[in-house]
Amino acid sequence: MSYHIAVDLGASSGRLILGDGTTNHTEVHRFANDMVEKDGQLCWDVDGLFHEIETGLKKCREMGKTPKSIGVDTWGVDFVLLDGAGNRLGNAVAYRDRRTVGIMDKVHAIMPEVELYKRTGVLSQAHNTMFQLFAMQEQQPDLLEKAVHMLMLPDYFHYRLCGVPSNEYTIATTTGLINPFTRDWDRGIIEKLGLPGHLFGKLTPPGTVIGEHAPGFQVIAPAGHDTASAVAMAQPEAVYISSGTWSLIGICPNAPILSEESLAAGFTNEGGYNGAFRYCKNSMGLWMIQCVRRELNDAFTFAELCEMAEGAEIASIVECDAPRFFAPENMSEEIRAACKESGQEVPDSPNKLAKVVYQSLAVNYDRTIKQLEALTGKKYDTINIIGGGAKADYLNRLTALHIGKKIIAGPYEATAMGNLTAQAKARENS
Repeated sequence: MSYHIAVDLGASSGRLILGDGTTNHTEVHRFANDMVEKDGQLCWDVDGLFHEIETGLKKCREMGKTPKSIGVDTWGVDFVLLDGAGNRLGNAVAYRDRRTVGIMDKVHAIMPEVELYKRTGVLSQAHNTMFQLFAMQEQQPDLLEKAVHMLMLPDYFHYRLCGVPSNEYTIATTTGLINPFTRDWDRGIIEKLGLPGHLFGKLTPPGTVIGEHAPGFQVIAPAGHDTASAVAMAQPEAVYISSGTWSLIGICPNAPILSEESLAAGFTNEGGYNGAFRYCKNSMGLWMIQCVRRELNDAFTFAELCEMAEGAEIASIVECDAPRFFAPENMSEEIRAACKESGQEVPDSPNKLAKVVYQSLAVNYDRTIKQLEALTGKKYDTINIIGGGAKADYLNRLTALHIGKKIIAGPYEATAMGNLTAQAKARENS
């Protein structure tokens, strides 16, 4: 039997999932992934993450189930630079770092936001790769001058596994530098922003065999953006909510939606599996409850927090997509402050804090889906919640209550399943 290994790296944890080309899959290794402070920057410990990948592969061998292929998916926008010798330049800076503060205005002075949206379909957000690169151009020009390759994080781990630099399409669309019609780099934008054009290599579609980790052990690019892998497993006619640290809410149209109304509503167009687009809004997800749990010294599991929230009596709701909740020093205090400022009951216990978070998420989901229906002129009967957040039964029931539509929860391992499916199909076709 042939085995494949999906490396699914999220912004708070990572895992290796072993599959056999069917729906069967087994988690062989799980590990934490936290941002670290380094050289005054908020960074990802990519060396530590790669060590965890190697640890997971060792566990597979110990199980007597050596995979024939491996593929990596991660969150979007973050990247590393390589020099001509293949060495990493600088840190793997995280999207929550503050280096892009004020950068959007400078970029929009060169290319207005509406023009960028009509050319790429991607919503301007401070953490987008485009703005991170522009910030580097101002703050660390020496690194850009030495760089030969820009690799998004899945591409970088594929490079570490097989020594071949590559640029997978779906993760590249999160840069804000891809033309949705040519499905290639928009060289005009790159040139206008003064970014080194040679950094952006030939794009490869999901399911591309990149190289070998060892003889007979292929490195295959899945849909490198974790949401693109997850959405490949969603119900085709439903609105999806890919629920994790972030909640991505959207549909998969055959063409991008580039209206100014779409831009104003905060929807983006990114690449999906098999040529589809992911028209979605990137909203707050479980990040808020993850922070609250950490501030409670991990005294409760997420399941316990859900149960506690359900039993709490508090009606307060916060605007969970507000910038104040993006990277606060203390999420719990920020929630309390928002409730106080709006004249609502201030949550004074863990169960009430959790209730405010879950209620706020459900209200936000409802508002976003109403926007989606208005923009597309279509009503949707079913919401498919996929990913790890689909296990939050209380949040699912709150969502159903607010939205008034049928909720399908799962698959919970949608990202890993999409990753494994892409590998299996690539091997069948090779």
